[in-house]
Amino acid sequence: MSIKTVQFPDGTQVPAIGQGTWYMGERKSDTAAEVRALQQGLDLGLTLIDTAEMYAEGGAEEVVGQAIQGRREDVYLVSKVYPHHAGGQKAVRACEQSLKRLQTDRIDLYLLHWRGSIPFEETISAMESLQQAGKIARWGVSNLDKEELQMLWSLPGGDKCMTDQVLYHAASRGIEYDLLPWCRERNVPVMAYCPLAQAGTLRHNVLGNHVITLLAEQRGVTPSQIALAWVIRQQGVIAIPKAVQSVHVQQNAAALTLELSEEELRQIDRAFPAPRGKTALDIV
Repeated sequence: MSIKTVQFPDGTQVPAIGQGTWYMGERKSDTAAEVRALQQGLDLGLTLIDTAEMYAEGGAEEVVGQAIQGRREDVYLVSKVYPHHAGGQKAVRACEQSLKRLQTDRIDLYLLHWRGSIPFEETISAMESLQQAGKIARWGVSNLDKEELQMLWSLPGGDKCMTDQVLYHAASRGIEYDLLPWCRERNVPVMAYCPLAQAGTLRHNVLGNHVITLLAEQRGVTPSQIALAWVIRQQGVIAIPKAVQSVHVQQNAAALTLELSEEELRQIDRAFPAPRGKTALDIV
């Protein structure tokens, strides 16, 4: 069975499930296990790794840097810049510090982590400068709703935005009403963070839901695999779950080939109804 992939506007293809690193790098005692998990994921085809300067204040980037040594060309590397660093020389310094921690000379996709006080025009200019310097290959955003994306795209160079990384899982489907269709019309993939609804302060018991657990039992897979297969069920969505335990990494990779039936999708829809109107963008 083929592995599901997603294509960025520039033609680059990545697996529909990558590897998240939120909460990595917070304790030195966990570093070896975190590095091993990321390397195992690469071995299993989870070649997109997502991180950020915010995660453990650079600690997660340091973990990623260790994990990708000797195999940088196998990795599609994503990192994110703080909003207050997303303009002018601050952006250059932030990117250079990320590159140093990542032990590489370029970031494949550099994202504005969320909207701050720096105008979009300055962020676009900073991203273009970083591209021209060869420090980043592409850029995108995170935690922007449809209206903010429209504003970005209306500016010169704003339509070069490659992705919007947002919270998305079965219990948080607000983006399906307007953001996801808007992005799909423009062939802009959406990256889904917290696809298992386990991180942050807003927790939803997706994995413990009776429909999810029953479907998992019937298919001989885990609830997390059902949840991931649901997130990537439609073209143009990339899930980035975090995993440190070896068995969880294996399960995430196996979900790349798990196709849910129409009846299974209907059951999940009944358990977690799609939005009927505009909702505020969920952020954790």
